[in-house]
Formats: sequence, C-alpha cells, structure tokens
Amino acid sequence: MKLKSLFVLCAAAVVPTGALAADPQVDVVTNLGKIRLELYPAKAPKTVENFLKYVKDGHYNGTIFHRVIPSFMIQGGGMTPNMTQKPTRAPVPIESKNGLKNEVGSVAMARTSDPNSATAQFFINVNNNSFLDYPGQDGYGYTVFGKVVEGMDVVNKIAGVPTGNQGMHQNVPRTPVVIESMTVVGGK
Repeated sequence: MKLKSLFVLCAAAVVPTGALAADPQVDVVTNLGKIRLELYPAKAPKTVENFLKYVKDGHYNGTIFHRVIPSFMIQGGGMTPNMTQKPTRAPVPIESKNGLKNEVGSVAMARTSDPNSATAQFFINVNNNSFLDYPGQDGYGYTVFGKVVEGMDVVNKIAGVPTGNQGMHQNVPRTPVVIESMTVVGGK
C-alpha cells in the first residue's frame, strides 16, 4: 500500500510544468461591459486555436455584435460598425461532436449552411439551444468551444438592446455594441 502511494507521488512530481494549466481565458471588453470566456482546447482544438489566433492578431478589436436575438443568442466578431465584413483566414473544420452543448452562456462558432465554413464569427447562447447541438437539424450542429465564466449580465444586457434591419441584415443593434478589445488573460 505504501509503495502505491509513493508511486503516485513520484508520478505527480514528474508532470511537466504547465501540463495542468487552466483552460485559456479571454476578456471581451465591449462598450457595454466586460465578458470573460473560458475556452476548451481539449474538446475543440482546431476551433480554439483559430479563435485565439484571431484574438492575438487583434481581429476582433473594433468589431460589433451584429446579430442580437433575445432568448436565442448574440453573434459577433466579423463586422465593423458600418456592417462591413472583415477579411478572414480559411475556415476550420467543424468539431461539433465534442459533447459540449449550446446551453446558456456557451460560446459556439457561427457558420453558413456548409458545416466546415466557420472562420471568425462566434455567438454566445442566451438560452438552451439544444437544436444547435450535434447532430442538429442538418446532421452537423454547431461547434461549442467555450463558455462565459464572468459577465453574463453584460451578455444579457447586449441581448436586450433594441434591434432592427440594416441593409440585408436583420436583428442589428440600433446603437452598435462594439467589441473594443479581446485579450488572452489566463490559462495556456
């Protein structure tokens, strides 16, 4: 029995520094307040890597939450306040079979009808949207890759802003909800 305990202690001592690091966190500073996201690279490695690259490149700074639907979700990360779409890198493959659910506060990648079309746009669920979970209504669902760990009050404030149509876009906040900055603040 003592030998087994000694083995466990020795094994723990050789774990590389950082191997037990927390999942990465990102602060999303908006003109309505701050939201902190926690990301799950073990569940959606390509999606998290892609998202973090956009964060580190400053892509999200100055974009808006351009699609806001109360009791559903808030979507952002791809449009400027004048509704111009920012250029993106190549899409990442869908990782929706990871067991994560589109629950209140979860963060998922937006995409077109092509399941492998996610680039920079993401959404935060403000309701339990199980119809977006794998396999979803189209056999693929939407890749959840994180969750809100602080600032759900800000998410709900954004979800409640007045919206309307702007050009061909619907559910656009009448006063832009700007992502002022995104910064990696913890974890790996």
